[in-house]
Order: sequence, then structure tokens, then C-alpha cells
Amino acid sequence: MEGIKNHLPELSPGAFRKEDGGDDAVFYAPARLVTHIDEEATHALTAYYRSILPAGGVLLDLMSSWVSHLPPEMAFAEVIGQGMNAQELRANPQLSRSFVQNLNRNVMLPVESGGCDAALCCVGVQYLQRPVEVFAEVLRVLRPNAPFLISFSNRCFATKAVAIWRSLDARGHAALVSLYLERTGFSDISAEVLRDGAKSDPLTVVTGRR
Repeated sequence: MEGIKNHLPELSPGAFRKEDGGDDAVFYAPARLVTHIDEEATHALTAYYRSILPAGGVLLDLMSSWVSHLPPEMAFAEVIGQGMNAQELRANPQLSRSFVQNLNRNVMLPVESGGCDAALCCVGVQYLQRPVEVFAEVLRVLRPNAPFLISFSNRCFATKAVAIWRSLDARGHAALVSLYLERTGFSDISAEVLRDGAKSDPLTVVTGRR
């Protein structure tokens, strides 16, 4: 695939650098069985999933952990989880199968082309150093018109978030994720603020369709 500079030439050469340039595998080695957004935000995300995700479909849960925030009453044919910690993935009862993979080193997903009815990425997009290449893989595995839902808040491991993310506010984050989707070839791109941060963690979801 083309490099980042060809996909996003308007961004500075250091846009995807991190304060902590150490091995991500070492950083994520300890299992963190905690939620990274508060209860109100997670409820809002679950409600949004309920309104968008196809019941009985195959889902790809990108950058997953021990929780996926999927509606508990909805049944899916399969939920495929990718993450950085095997213990966290094993603890997630909503995953049918999972695999550990560092997307900053290897963007190629071991998932069948055109086999997924939706893809999710919850509070992880800020860590991607090759976002357009990763999103291109998501595009490959999705069926026509399938949605890719990217949710984010203002909470993160700051030293592992890329420089461009740390320099932007919530509106800028939505514009950046929308840019990733646009450059990848997604359509019907939209952003929705699920929580404004007044009474809970802020939460925004940017959605694109194959």
C-alpha cells in the first residue's frame, strides 16, 4: 500500500509520532480490565450500536478489549475481535473469536474479504499511526453498504496517542477521522455527538459506509 504521506499530504511529517515511541506490545502487556469511558457514555454507545448494527450479522471489533459495548439482547452470527492483549480479549464474552495484532506494525487483517456486515473501533483510533492503511483493510473486509463506526472521547493514554490527535479538540478529532474515511474511499460519512461532556464523558461517533 501507499505510505501515509501519499494519503495525507496536508499533514506534517511528525503528525503520527508518539511521545512514547517504545514497543506497543510492552505497553499493552498488562491486562487493563477497566472501561475507558464512563457509564453514561457506554450506555449512549450501546444505544447507538442498537440503532445501526445488523442483528445476525458478522462484526469486526477493531482495537477491542474485554468489553465491546454491544447490545446484550442482540444476537450476531460472529463477532471478530482484534486487540493488543490476549487476556483482555479472552475475557470478552461478546467475541466469537479474536486475535492479537499491532496495527501500527502490520495492517493486514486475517479476515475474509467482503465477509463483515459492520466494523467497530471504540476509543482506539487515536493510537493509529497508519490510519488510512488500516481503514483500507476494514473497507476490504466489509460488504457493500456496511458501516464502519469509530467512537472516541477525550480520554486516552496520552503518550501513545499520535501528535495530530493531541493537538486537536473534539471537533477536530471528528474532522480528522472523517478525513481518514474519505481518503480510504468510504462514503456517507457523518459525525454524531452522543454525549457533549456536560454530565458524562464526551463521546462522538464518526460513521462511514463501504
